Amino acid sequence: MKFRNALPSDAPILAAISIEVWLGTYIRSGVSAFFAEFALSEFTTDKLAAVLADPNEQVIVSENKDGLDGFIRLSHGKVAPVANCSTMEISTLYVQPRHHGRGLGRMLLEHGLDYARDVDAPSVWLTTNSENTPAIAFYLRQGFDKVGTTHFRIQDQAYLNDVFKLAVPQ
Repeated sequence: MKFRNALPSDAPILAAISIEVWLGTYIRSGVSAFFAEFALSEFTTDKLAAVLADPNEQVIVSENKDGLDGFIRLSHGKVAPVANCSTMEISTLYVQPRHHGRGLGRMLLEHGLDYARDVDAPSVWLTTNSENTPAIAFYLRQGFDKVGTTHFRIQDQAYLNDVFKLAVPQ
C-alpha cells in the first residue's frame, strides 16, 4: 500500500469509489431514483477532474497492487457551518468497504493532517451524517470533537449531519 497525491488520470477511479462508498453508506433499503440521480450527477469524472485541477483542493489516495482503494480530500477556504472552525475542511474521507478495519482510513487521515500542518492550518473540520455511527466512532477515536450540527441537502431534502473539529497536531 502506498499513498500519493491524486493525478488527473485518477478522476474516474475517484468517481467510482465515491459512488460505491456513498451508496453503500447512506442507502440501506434499496436505491431510489432520487438517490441514484444524485450519486450519478454528483460523482462524475468531470467533477472529480475539476476538483483535482483546483489549487484549493488537495486529494491524497491510497493505492494497493490492484489500484486505488480510498482517498482523502481537503478543501481550503471553506466556511464551516458552526463558529470557531478554521477554513480547512476534510471534504471527503472514503475507503472502499472491503478495506475497512485495516487502518487505511486512519493512515489517510494522518496524511491529510500532515498536509494541513504543512499549509499551517490550525485545525480541520468535517461533517458526517448523524446516523453514520461507524464514521462518528472513527472520528471520535482519532481525537475529533463534535462541535455542532448542520444539514446536508439534496434538492428539498435535508439530512442531519454532525460537525467535528480537530486541532492539527504540530
